[in-house]
Amino acid sequence: MFAIDDLRRALASHQTRVLGGKRRAAVAVVVHDRAREPEMLFIERARHPADPWSGHMAFPGGRVDPGDADARAAAERETLEEVGLSLDGAERLGRLDDLNAGVRLVAPLVLSAFVYRLDERALLTPNHEVAETLWVPVPALLDPACHVGHRYGPRRWPGVCVGDPDRHVVWGLTYRLLEDLFDVMGMRFPDRSR
Repeated sequence: MFAIDDLRRALASHQTRVLGGKRRAAVAVVVHDRAREPEMLFIERARHPADPWSGHMAFPGGRVDPGDADARAAAERETLEEVGLSLDGAERLGRLDDLNAGVRLVAPLVLSAFVYRLDERALLTPNHEVAETLWVPVPALLDPACHVGHRYGPRRWPGVCVGDPDRHVVWGLTYRLLEDLFDVMGMRFPDRSR
């Protein structure tokens, strides 16, 4: 059973692994617990030929710009830009471990994820970078029936279906962040795809 209080406690005691690196990106993992079940926010990235993550499911976020005070500020700025959600009044629950997200020798990139709780589900206004927003019940993320294999290129990757199975499969870095989030809470994230 997923509870915001348990997540709050787990993140408060979590020793976050922070990686150094010049190229950085940051995302916001946003949850609320006003519905029957806690829900988590995902975005479907708009399709664009210059975007390597075009059409993928993700958390709102993006590159850390020179004007950002830090990675957390970038996650908050990007969330406001992408879905019109200000995190100023949100409860900051904590930070997940940083991930090496790029190609280490060619284009290294460090990804940071910050976790927030809203009092209630927010009304979202996606910009041109976002095709769709989805509030997904957290129990669905833990349901083994929702875990699928996702084919990308010649490989099959573990994924979790959060909507339309042809469009809304969380895999790759966002999947790894979900694994990390539930691991911090001491909960095993199902994986039926391997």
